[in-house]
Amino acid sequence: AGMEARVSVLPSRRCLFDDPVQIRVAGLQPQQAVTLRASLVDESGELFQAHALYRAESSGELDLGRSPALGGSYLGVEPMGLLWALQSKTPYKRLAKRNVLTPFCVDLEVYEGHGDMSRLLGKCTNERWFLGEGVKRISVREGRLRATLFLPPGPGPFPGLIDLYGSGGGLIEYRASLLASRGFVTLALAYMSFEDIPAIPEILELSYFEEAVNFLRKQQQVKGAGIGVLGLSKGGDLALSVATFLPGIKAAVSISGSSFNSFVPLKGDGFTIPVHPYDLGRMKISDESGLVDFTDVLDDHTDPATWDCRIPVERSLAKFLFLSGLDDKNWKSDLYCRDAVQRLQQHGREVEFYSYPGAGHLLEPPYLPLCKVSVHRVLGMLVHWGGQWREHAKAQEDAWRRIQAFFWQHL
Repeated sequence: AGMEARVSVLPSRRCLFDDPVQIRVAGLQPQQAVTLRASLVDESGELFQAHALYRAESSGELDLGRSPALGGSYLGVEPMGLLWALQSKTPYKRLAKRNVLTPFCVDLEVYEGHGDMSRLLGKCTNERWFLGEGVKRISVREGRLRATLFLPPGPGPFPGLIDLYGSGGGLIEYRASLLASRGFVTLALAYMSFEDIPAIPEILELSYFEEAVNFLRKQQQVKGAGIGVLGLSKGGDLALSVATFLPGIKAAVSISGSSFNSFVPLKGDGFTIPVHPYDLGRMKISDESGLVDFTDVLDDHTDPATWDCRIPVERSLAKFLFLSGLDDKNWKSDLYCRDAVQRLQQHGREVEFYSYPGAGHLLEPPYLPLCKVSVHRVLGMLVHWGGQWREHAKAQEDAWRRIQAFFWQHL
C-alpha cells in the first residue's frame, strides 16, 4: 500500500541464477533521484547488499539496461550490477549456494533520493534458481563415489560432464546444477574434505575418478561419444590428469588451474605423479589483516627438476580450454596455463586459451559476486583470491558462454 513506483524484473521474476534480467522502475517523477538496493540473505543468514544511485528518465521510468548509475556500488550502465556488486556486511564472506533445491531471493527496492533511504517507493523480489524446471538431483554413494548427479529433463541423449571444485573440498553442486539446467548430464564429484574423504588425502587415486567416469558413461541419458571434465583451481589440474590418463574423455576445461600436479600425489596404474615442490616459508602474510599470499610458494615450474610433476597433457586426445584471471592473487594461473598451452601447441594439439584482465582466481558462474578474500576451508587461513569487481563480473559472463559452447562443440 502507498507504493508509488513499480519495480519489475523481466522477462520473469523467477529465473535461473545465470540468466540476465532487465530491471525496470516505472511511476517515478521525471528526472527523480532514487537509490536502488539489492539484498540477499544466504543460507547461513549472512546479508549481502549492493546499491546504486540513479536518476529517472523524463518519462518517469528507469531501465538499468539504459540508465547509468551515478554512484554507489558501481558506476555507469550495468544491467546486472546490483547482483554482481553484492557484498557481505561481515568482511571476507563468499556467496555460494549450499542447497540447490532452493533459490536465492534478491529483494530489489527503490528509495527516494540519493541520501538517507528512509522512504521506500517500491520493491519486488527476483527468485534466482540453480535448478531448472524438471532437472533431477540424485545423490550418489556408489562404491567409493561421493557425488551428486544432475539429469536434465527428457530422454536425451545429453553430453555428460564431471564437475570438480578446488582444494577447499566438499561436494559443491551449484555449478553442476546450472550446467544440467543448460542441457548437460553433470556429476558433481567430491574428492577432498567430505564425509569419509579426509580434508587433505595422503594420495589421490586416479581409479576414483575412473569410477566416476564409468558411472557417468553408463547413465542412459548420456551421449555415447565421450564425456567432458571441468575443474577449478586444484580441480583444474585434476581435470587435465583425467583427460590425459583416462580413456573416453573428449574435452577438458581448466579454470585457474596448473599444468602440473599440485599438493597431493596422484596415483595411477603403475605410476605416481609427485607433488610439485613448494615451500610454505615463501608465503607472505600481511600483519594487519592476516591475509595470506601464496603466489610465491611453488618452485619454478620451468626448472627441469620439477618436470616429473607435470601432467603430460600432450599425450591426451582430448580438446582443451584454459581460462584464467590476470589478477589472480592466489596462484600464477595465467603462467601455469601458458605452460600447458605451449606444450599442447608444440605437439600440434587443439587448444583454446583465454586470460581475463582484472579477473581473480575464483571464476564462477555469472552474477555470483566477486570474492576477493575468504577463509580457505581446508587451510583455515584468510586467502587473497584477487579480482576487480566489474572486470571479474564481465569475465565470468564470457567464461560461462565459452565453457558451454566448448562442450557443445566437442561432445
